[in-house]
Amino acid sequence: MPRTLVTDLSDGQSLDQPFRLADKQIRVNRQGGKYLLLKLADRSGTIVAMMWNADDSDYEEIHRGGYVHCVGRTQVHQGALQIILTAIDDLADTEVDPGDFDQFDAAASDKAMATLRELVGNLRNVHLRGLGNTFLADDDFVARLRLATAAVSNHHAYPGGLLRHTVDLMEICQFLGPRYPGVDTELLMFGAFLHDLGKIEEISASGELSYTDRGQLVGHVVIGVQMLGDAISRYEDDAEATFPDELRLQLEHLIVSHHGQLEFGSPRLPATLEAIALHHIDNLDAKITSFTSLIESDMTNSEHWTVYHPSIGRKLWKKQ
Repeated sequence: MPRTLVTDLSDGQSLDQPFRLADKQIRVNRQGGKYLLLKLADRSGTIVAMMWNADDSDYEEIHRGGYVHCVGRTQVHQGALQIILTAIDDLADTEVDPGDFDQFDAAASDKAMATLRELVGNLRNVHLRGLGNTFLADDDFVARLRLATAAVSNHHAYPGGLLRHTVDLMEICQFLGPRYPGVDTELLMFGAFLHDLGKIEEISASGELSYTDRGQLVGHVVIGVQMLGDAISRYEDDAEATFPDELRLQLEHLIVSHHGQLEFGSPRLPATLEAIALHHIDNLDAKITSFTSLIESDMTNSEHWTVYHPSIGRKLWKKQ
């Protein structure tokens, strides 16, 4: 039975179909009764859903990041469409079509990977091009990059998000680098390729997004430097050439400084023009994407403003 996308839902529509459970809360109303406040999603967007007269077992039996089968009806409340549920059940991954839910589907992944290969293949610096091709010749690495997320929450927090973030950054670097004569554009682009690769190991992208043990104990910055060292060793073996020490040092600095500030997890502050540029370009992409996500996932019924977010110290204006 075909399902209706979130963006195609209308007022007064009966629903009996699966969704991805993006978020769940259990709350208590003024009379002391419990209800579920949920955020349901598919590849087109998200919608708020509520189920009255719920209990703790209803909350515990469904899982963030997983799939749920929902029965209910849509209604408009204070200008916003929502779903009132009469039943909700947990679903196994094998019971749904992933194409209905993936924000970054196979076609988008193929396109992004082709763009990444082109960006790397067009580098004039023979060492950077060769090192990039060493990464991309590793089928296991490519498969994991296709599935990796860039975060557990906030920006690009979905399977394929890391690939999307990486390609976007490389293209921005390719555009901005030549505007500043002192910046080595290709070094900057390669820093964008490397900077978050450690998240392949840091975050588990299957089921509910969560940090791995290695991610908790080591973190993606250190893991990324280790991955760089391993790739350089393979490059040197395959090319029977020595990777320049100075270039390796520059690449390591781009990885360890890209968070920009010590309190944000950078072992070192950016000390090269390329590192300074990478930090701000990375921060721009992350902020725009995360703010967009906050707007799209807002669970209030206000027409113009999101709820106040203490983490950013403001409400956000909803584009009409």
